Amino acid sequence: MNTAMILAAGKGTRMRARAQDPPKPLTQIGGESLLSRMLGRMEAAGLETIVVNVHHKAEAIEEALASRSTTANIVISDERDGLLETGGGVKRALPHLAPTSQTVGFLVANGDVLWREDSPVLDGLLARFDPKQMDALLLLAPRAQATGYDGTGDYTMRGDGQLTRKREAEAAYIFAGVQVLSPALFATLPEGAFSLNQAYDLAQANGRLYGHVLDGLWMHVGTPEGRAEAEAAL
Repeated sequence: MNTAMILAAGKGTRMRARAQDPPKPLTQIGGESLLSRMLGRMEAAGLETIVVNVHHKAEAIEEALASRSTTANIVISDERDGLLETGGGVKRALPHLAPTSQTVGFLVANGDVLWREDSPVLDGLLARFDPKQMDALLLLAPRAQATGYDGTGDYTMRGDGQLTRKREAEAAYIFAGVQVLSPALFATLPEGAFSLNQAYDLAQANGRLYGHVLDGLWMHVGTPEGRAEAEAAL
C-alpha cells in the first residue's frame, strides 16, 4: 500500500476564521502547519503518492505544497468547480489512489488531524488493514485520551475490532479522522458530493468495518478552543 489522500478542501467554518486567515489545514500549531505534519507522517510511513484535494483558499494550499520539500509524489485534486464532501472527494481521486486492479487499499486523512504519538500511528494502522476481512479500518481515539473534544463518542468496538456506530447516548471511541479504505467500497456509492459516513455505514452493514486504537493523545483542533488545548499539550 503506497497511496494516500489528505482531505484539505473544506471551509473550516467551526474555526470562526476571518477572511485573512489561512485555510484550516495551514493552521500553525506548535510551529508547524497541520498539513505539513500530516505530510511528514505519511512520508515516514513510506507512502509514495499523496493526493491533496483543494477548494477553499485553494491557491494558499497549492503554494504551501509547492514550497515544501517532499519525498512523495503530490497530486492536486481540484474541487474549485464544486465541493464534493469527503466521500465524493475520495471517489474523484480514485484513479490516483487505486491506479491498478491490484490496489487493495489506501490511506485517507482529514486535513485538520493532529495527535501526539507514543509509537508510529500510521505504520500500525497500515499493518492492521486486512483486505480479506475489511473494507474500512478507522483510527479511533479513546475519549479519555483526547483534548478539545466535548462530544459523546462515535463507535463501540468488539473484541476482534469490528465496529458499530453508537446506539446509546455515549460510545467509548472517537473516530480520529484517519482511515484505510478499500477501493471496492466505492463501486455502489453515488457520483457527486457525499459523505464518507455512507462508506462506513456500508462497510458496517457488510460486517467489514473495523477499528484500530491510537497509541497516543488525539487532539481535536476544529475550534479555536481545541487549538489552544493542542498548543498546550504539545
